[in-house]
Amino acid sequence: MQAVAEWLLGNGITVLGQKISWAELVGQLCALTVVFLAQRRWVATWPVQVSATVLLFAVYASAHLGGLAVRQVVILLISVYGWWAWNRRSDPVYGVAIRKATGVERLVLVGVLALGTSAFALLLSALDASWAPWPDAWIFIGTGVAFWAQGRGLVEFWLVWLAVDAVGVPLQIASGLYFSAAIYLVFAALVIHGWWSWTRTARAQSERTTPVTSG
Repeated sequence: MQAVAEWLLGNGITVLGQKISWAELVGQLCALTVVFLAQRRWVATWPVQVSATVLLFAVYASAHLGGLAVRQVVILLISVYGWWAWNRRSDPVYGVAIRKATGVERLVLVGVLALGTSAFALLLSALDASWAPWPDAWIFIGTGVAFWAQGRGLVEFWLVWLAVDAVGVPLQIASGLYFSAAIYLVFAALVIHGWWSWTRTARAQSERTTPVTSG
């Protein structure tokens, strides 16, 4: 297994003078596919995500981005939850049942993002596990929050992804992971479309399940 990982990290292709390892290329393409599948609310989102986490863990660990590497482990665990949750909440017409978050849920999302990022950034600094602890921590916590909200079918998870991408692009560039930075830009476009699509579907599902009362 170690030999395979070393080969995937040590070999790849060169684009515009920049070397892209097979691990980074396939891992990011799988991650991009996940966004495409999530837009359509297909359960296949989660097994593809598992494949991406395994490859990207190796990529970020080799780049000394501790937060991004450990993030893949968290994503793997949340992916198992999401897989289970989406299978439970299937809608016969619209696929996975989705909705907008309540006011309390939105406060919880924001609170976890703020407190979680601060705590994890301090931990990364103390362990000297990342050369960019604060953006690394923001991406780590934001990813966990986004996937958790996605597993619960909350439309707002797309907005959390936008916030993650806003930090992820410059961090990937600074780390020399130019292909990953380009993928993050594509993510942003897909995320905006996903938010629009989920918002429409959530509204349609709500209208279909809300009982009609006669005057």
